[in-house]
Amino acid sequence: MIGPLRAWYDRHFSDPQVVILALLLIFGTAVVVFAGRLIAPLLASLIFAYLLDGAVQKLQRWHMPRLAAVILVFVVFVTLFIITLLGLIPLLSQQVTQLVRELPAMIAQGQYVLMELPERYPQFISEEQVRDLIVAIRAEATLLGQRMVSLSLSSAMHLVTFLVYLIIVPLMVFFLLKDKEAILAWITGFLPRDRGLASEVWAEVNVKIASYVRGKFIEILIVWAVTYVTFTLFGLNYAMLLSVMVGLSVIIPYIGAAVVTIPVAMVAFFQWGLGSEFVWVLVAYGVIQFLDGNVLVPLLFSEVVNLHPVAIIAAVIVFGGLWGLWGVFFAIPLATLIQAVIRSWPRHGEVPSSEEKA
Repeated sequence: MIGPLRAWYDRHFSDPQVVILALLLIFGTAVVVFAGRLIAPLLASLIFAYLLDGAVQKLQRWHMPRLAAVILVFVVFVTLFIITLLGLIPLLSQQVTQLVRELPAMIAQGQYVLMELPERYPQFISEEQVRDLIVAIRAEATLLGQRMVSLSLSSAMHLVTFLVYLIIVPLMVFFLLKDKEAILAWITGFLPRDRGLASEVWAEVNVKIASYVRGKFIEILIVWAVTYVTFTLFGLNYAMLLSVMVGLSVIIPYIGAAVVTIPVAMVAFFQWGLGSEFVWVLVAYGVIQFLDGNVLVPLLFSEVVNLHPVAIIAAVIVFGGLWGLWGVFFAIPLATLIQAVIRSWPRHGEVPSSEEKA
């Protein structure tokens, strides 16, 4: 038993650079898994700083000093953050509250529609099946109400922590942007000098992750804005709430659009019934999804991510289960990292290139 394990170890870990890469991956995964909740503000700050650094670098290429570029980008970031906090969140909270209040009436209307089904289609559905379905819907509605109450209590209990984060995260973002070079120099001081394989993997992944994350934020904003304008023009209730849901649904490839279709269709149905407005709203929503998948995504991402759909869905399931919303958002970048590691990992019997032989 020891012989085959020894042979496997020698085949894959005889190169010190492979050991360094493996240790870095294990350490990074362990930190996120076991200390993710404790260092959540730091991780959030790193993500925002990583996103904003692209704008800072672009301003630097336009011959603006880094400190001035950091201050300008940070001021824009804080301004947009405050506008979102004071303008969007109260509106979303108001629409969620209104939707919860109207939920019993929607359920009653839905029950009335369901009770008509056995009369219209007795060969497909019986009254007993409809009663069982109504009981299940009522149970789910009760459970949803309990969850909303518990969520409100939990939010109230964590309000102080949230307010602290509102101060800490922007400050950390500013200093991470301002002292980027010094921080990177300090971190690399703890790493071995001979880390060529790890640097090669990071160079490949960095370009793809940066392009993907920034492109995904742009996609969210565009889909959100277009959907909000469309729903508002049709006069659909809860236009802001539904458009935010549609915008955020692009985070989850393939699955998100299908899931968000349900609340959009339900709100439209309870507002207009099976009329022409209901049909036109769904047609417009379908056009938005089609343009997003076939025009916007190719323009924003191009060849940034070259993963099979099965790999993408598997990554969403695995990383979403591990880290929740952040895991879902970074599922594709993390899958890209794994792909880069697999591609760069030395294989047994690999023939050296002409440059290596020379």
